[in-house]
Amino acid sequence: MSVNFQFVALDKSEFVSFSDFTDEELSNFNARWVVADTTPGYPCRVSLQNAEIGERVLAISYCFQNADSPYRASGPIFVREIAETAEPAVNEIPEMLIESLLSVRAYNSTNSLIASDVVDGINLESVITSQLSDSSVDYLHVHYAKHGCFNSAVFRA
Repeated sequence: MSVNFQFVALDKSEFVSFSDFTDEELSNFNARWVVADTTPGYPCRVSLQNAEIGERVLAISYCFQNADSPYRASGPIFVREIAETAEPAVNEIPEMLIESLLSVRAYNSTNSLIASDVVDGINLESVITSQLSDSSVDYLHVHYAKHGCFNSAVFRA
């Protein structure tokens, strides 16, 4: 069975106000601005693109699994200052994921983790379609396997 899927980026509007914050104000959010010094290395969760060398990037702790369950979770993410919210097409995998080692986590309607896998990005589509073929799976989270950082959510299209 073929399953259509869609990546969902974080919305830029969640991060716009941080541009005007002082370093002290940012520290209240466990955040700071950094300048990308490598690429890849600063994957933006809003644009779903890697920051270019010299770009200002917000490093912030983000509650990516804001669920009333034991699986509630947060962790570090990067957001490019010039990011626009990405809207990938159905079945489109963001290019920044293709060359990464990834963890794909499947959650059910009670926001409980029910399956997971580790995959090279080049093979990500097969893991996504396999996990979403299970009717008990509501959505997926894609993380970078080495650092464990959240990248994006994936839903049936």
